[in-house]
Amino acid sequence: MNTPKGFLFSAVEAAIKKPGRKDLALIFSEGEAVVSGMFTKNNIKAAPVRLDMKLIKSGKGQAIIVNSGNANACTGKQGMKDAVEMAELAATALGLKPNNAYVCSTGVIGTLMPMERIRPKVSELANNLGKASIDDVAAAIMTTDTFPKTISKRIKIDGKTITISGVCKGAGMICPDMATMLCFIMTDANIEKSALNKALKIAVQKSFNRITIDGDMSTNDTVLVMANGMVGNKPIKANSKDFEVFAKAVSDITYELSRMIVKDGEGATKLVEIEIRNAKSDKDAEKGAFAIANSMLVKTAIYGNDANWGRIMAALGYSGIAIKEEKTEIFFNGLKIVTKGMGIGKDKEANEKLKSKEIKIVVDLHLGKGTAKVLTCDLTEDYVKINAEYRT
Repeated sequence: MNTPKGFLFSAVEAAIKKPGRKDLALIFSEGEAVVSGMFTKNNIKAAPVRLDMKLIKSGKGQAIIVNSGNANACTGKQGMKDAVEMAELAATALGLKPNNAYVCSTGVIGTLMPMERIRPKVSELANNLGKASIDDVAAAIMTTDTFPKTISKRIKIDGKTITISGVCKGAGMICPDMATMLCFIMTDANIEKSALNKALKIAVQKSFNRITIDGDMSTNDTVLVMANGMVGNKPIKANSKDFEVFAKAVSDITYELSRMIVKDGEGATKLVEIEIRNAKSDKDAEKGAFAIANSMLVKTAIYGNDANWGRIMAALGYSGIAIKEEKTEIFFNGLKIVTKGMGIGKDKEANEKLKSKEIKIVVDLHLGKGTAKVLTCDLTEDYVKINAEYRT
């Protein structure tokens, strides 16, 4: 995979939760980068999130140290000390300014970090820079994920070829804002901080804030973007044509990563896109789409290949949006099964449509011009099994 100029990667095994896999990773920019970030809206925030929210105010950074196996959440003052120490250890090992290293964690909540195992591994991370790939980082940050998630895209700006790469983890405890996920985006573009902030906000709203697996919001959700400017293009400014190209590329990357997260939903067998069309407003469309996507009854029906459209109607009814039953239409993978709020005898054909690995449910409300898309997945017995045994 093509990765941006000036970025190096490293991954080692620290046996944070258990031995046998790499679980500590490092993303490093050879030059100081402009950094932008977005974080969970959960009022209970992990120590690394609270630390990064302070560091991000500088708008600068050069490294991200990240671990799986332990969320360092609900760990009190010691948890914050450990997060600060991890960042400082990384900065020292790399010869950086103290505040130029960010730290992210994912895993079990409520357990103190095993710093005695992490400390000796940080210098190993620094010494191994460049020996690992972005795919190695993706594998090291996995928890219940079943596959690593990476993507890369190239665009032309100011006559220069700019590369944007993304890596993320996430498979469960997925619900805006943003999901139980960590995402790191790297680019060699030269872009102003305000423009990078704007591009990230647009991208997250259209992607990570439009996915749901189980309705639970994590304590650790973080998206960080680093732009080191090593391509040497003229600085990208907000509201310029170059910005539009850049912002679209970032949105494309976050949307594809979102699809990977939902496709990898814990125990999931199907990727489901819910689209609401012609709602009274975009807000109503989004609210209605999430009501359907979060319905346990809808999700289990999809798993069972049962086109039980009545559950969709019920979810729309309790969502609180403007709706007129007699105007509502529902489609499963292009097949109309409901018109004027009533079934049209196509349930058997719709059941066959639900056997696909990717399902698109479209609801047309015929009330206005509001639209929204939300990604989700089916709900299976394996979801219960995975989460019942998560700590064991």
